[in-house]
Amino acid sequence: MKKFSLWVIVLALSSCTVQKINSQLKKSEVFSQGHMGFMLQDPGKEKTLVEINADKYFIPASNTKIFTFYTSYSILGDGLVNGLNYLERGDSLIFWGTGDPSLLHPDLKNDRAIEFLKASNKNLYLLDNFNQVSAFGPGWSWDWYPYYYAAERSSFPIFGNIVRFKKDAGEQIFSVYPNRFKSDLESIPQFGSYPFSFSRKENSNRFPYFLSEQAKENAFEVDIPFITSAELTEKLLEEASGKPITLIQSSKYLLEEPKKLLSAPADSIYAQMMKISDNFLAEQLLLLVSDQLNNSISTADAIEYAKENLLKDLPDEPIWVDGSGLSARNMFTPRSIIALLGKIREEVPLEKIKAYFPAGGESGTIRNWYKADEGQPPYIYAKTGSLSMTTALSGYLLTKSGKILHFSCLLNNYQIPTNDLRTELQKVLYFIHDRY
Repeated sequence: MKKFSLWVIVLALSSCTVQKINSQLKKSEVFSQGHMGFMLQDPGKEKTLVEINADKYFIPASNTKIFTFYTSYSILGDGLVNGLNYLERGDSLIFWGTGDPSLLHPDLKNDRAIEFLKASNKNLYLLDNFNQVSAFGPGWSWDWYPYYYAAERSSFPIFGNIVRFKKDAGEQIFSVYPNRFKSDLESIPQFGSYPFSFSRKENSNRFPYFLSEQAKENAFEVDIPFITSAELTEKLLEEASGKPITLIQSSKYLLEEPKKLLSAPADSIYAQMMKISDNFLAEQLLLLVSDQLNNSISTADAIEYAKENLLKDLPDEPIWVDGSGLSARNMFTPRSIIALLGKIREEVPLEKIKAYFPAGGESGTIRNWYKADEGQPPYIYAKTGSLSMTTALSGYLLTKSGKILHFSCLLNNYQIPTNDLRTELQKVLYFIHDRY
């Protein structure tokens, strides 16, 4: 009888906590100023605790990367990705891109393909398959071209398709990576009140910049996309390998079954894509998925395969057009994101989830938010999302009682500062962590 009474008390307390969570969300003066979708699930009890517009479609921004991650992990695994496709014909080596973003990337630092080309004793031919990939995704804004978050997509990325301008504190001169773009810099007068500025002209790889005397004392790191092309890639590969390379146009080779050169670990790509919400890596991962499936690269093909073969069991069909979430044409429901988080938990070890997802108060895009109590480990592992009038956070919440809850919060059409929304959500999520 005592055990039964204790169970009733625990159930009543749990019910009271859920009511308070609902009240915090529904009566919030902050959340009432736009459209909110929220869902909280206790997978251990197979129970939905909170549902607010969970069946409605919202623009997810970078929560799209959760779909990209799951698709990539399902198809590519956590081993080495395919760095390039190649055929050997007599004294010729014909090779082409797979979308692998790691080649000479300033952070991933992979040179496997370059070493492969250096070691070859054959004549090298780069097969142009650049027309398989559009530089920008559907619905992307045209004026994003000089910003890192919209680096161009391509079949054969090199250097991350960006130029990195970097200076350590106390140094007088900044470095340019790759160095070959140093001659394309154009010094300009100071613009506005910024101590330094780097940009790119819209239709050329010319980089206007300004650096004040004040900025010369400080450290900085700025990444600016360059305009990609098959011709430029051929030159960059020649310079990096020290070998002559001929660009060729012949689609017949694309119909053959190529050999594949394994390059960078997918693990490192997933972690950087998820933690800092790297759009370029997300876009290129879907191209790698397509290459793995059918030896051709197409974002649309990768998404279509995922919807038909990996995501058919979601409550609502994803409206999904790019890998990064830059497009406002993407639309998902909170309950579909919750279902996907459940699939990830079933198929990806928890330690890997913690290694890939940003950790509250500790790493990635939420290192300054959702901090745990002093001396305690993170209680939030979740993917952020941010576009104009869109804020999102979806992932895993660890409670003080030892439960792992799944949550998804999608906020659209808010005119108030994003930090107001995050502050309000932080209060709710900590309450859940503390009380449930």
